[in-house]
Amino acid sequence: MSRHPEVKWAERADKVYLTVLLPDSKNAKVNLEPEGVFTFSATAGADNKLYELKLDLHDKVKVEESKINVGVRSIFCILEKAEKGWWKKLLRGDGKTPHYIKVDWDKWVDEDEDTGGLGDIDLGGMDFSNFGDMGGMPDVDDFAEESDDDEFEVSKPAIQDGKKAEGDAKPKEEGAGTSEKKEAAAST
Repeated sequence: MSRHPEVKWAERADKVYLTVLLPDSKNAKVNLEPEGVFTFSATAGADNKLYELKLDLHDKVKVEESKINVGVRSIFCILEKAEKGWWKKLLRGDGKTPHYIKVDWDKWVDEDEDTGGLGDIDLGGMDFSNFGDMGGMPDVDDFAEESDDDEFEVSKPAIQDGKKAEGDAKPKEEGAGTSEKKEAAAST
């Protein structure tokens, strides 16, 4: 039986910020479809328990312009909305929001305060890869054990029409990842 990781979200008129909080995740697979379906799976913990997530987002997104950063403690995504405008909520439907989805108050901005930029969001030198550069779907499953200071650029394409494209995940320059330390310090 799989578990659900904690997800934090915030939005602007033109984008949605999603952070999947799953420290030391392995075999992370992230999928984003233009219709607004976001799926995630990975293993984590001492027992390598499976964590899965499927979100039917409120509206459509632009896969090619959306970005992802896979870090040691979390997976951070910037999803570009297909149509500019504020969503009533993150997920479509009239049901109650699942308990594992929470508002990311560190990134939240009210509609009337939105200036169109990133505002005060500290991305900590994160390097983002586009979902679209990989045929629409990153498949991040070959990470070796890494230190808390390493961040990785997702560059392995997804499977398309049953064929796996060439590619690999390569480490970014050392010392560039500082967001994990800030995140850890904020939670203690």
